[in-house]
Amino acid sequence: MPQRIRLRGIRAEGRHGASRGEQDDTQPFEVDLEVEVDAAADDLDATADYRGIVAATRAAIEGEPVTLIETLAARIAAAVADVPGVRSCRAVVHKPRAAERLGIDDVSAETTA
Repeated sequence: MPQRIRLRGIRAEGRHGASRGEQDDTQPFEVDLEVEVDAAADDLDATADYRGIVAATRAAIEGEPVTLIETLAARIAAAVADVPGVRSCRAVVHKPRAAERLGIDDVSAETTA
């Protein structure tokens, strides 16, 4: 039976962005996930282990730089969707420094895989 796991505030440093210098130094990114998993039994081996989900998310953020956070969101959603036991993943990527520079509360991109 499919269930949903929500993981909020996964933080890691990456070198993503379109503005000058954004790919030169790391900056913080924060990710919220909604993951559909198989959970037919009360057995960790029968579902997705969220430690693997968090590790896949951080690896995607720390990986090769991309220009758009939309691309980063797609990369994260795809990486999490590849974790055993995951059926689908909705990823929201927040870019705190971009929001600060604009004087707003949040800059984010969302996608599903």
